[in-house]
Amino acid sequence: MFTHCTNGDKTISCFPYTSINVALDLGLPSNQNLASINGYVYVQAGPLSGTRGLIVINTSQGFVAYDRNAPHICPSESSTLEVVDDFYILCPDDGAQWLFNGQPIGDKAAGRPPKSYPAQLIGNMVYINYN
Repeated sequence: MFTHCTNGDKTISCFPYTSINVALDLGLPSNQNLASINGYVYVQAGPLSGTRGLIVINTSQGFVAYDRNAPHICPSESSTLEVVDDFYILCPDDGAQWLFNGQPIGDKAAGRPPKSYPAQLIGNMVYINYN
């Protein structure tokens, strides 16, 4: 894992880079929320699922996986992204928000969308791979 960190006013990118390799079986009860548009699941952090884990969302355009590290500030205990009200993504550290399509809400996100990874539906499986 490599981290590049410059944090003058907490709006400069400071993001840990890791390989991602996750497969989600849509037939499992833990992933059934992904069956509907705007349904999402959290993938716990691990060796191939990011330093803070992932948020995987079923959008009207297909599946998208977002890193749970905030894209606009250096990682801290309170900068892990979370879904709020099944509608938007929030950074608890500073209140920055994004729609499920990655579009920032307001200016706290410094115009940066969450880091996304390719997600592909094959049969009943969602595959997320990034090296």
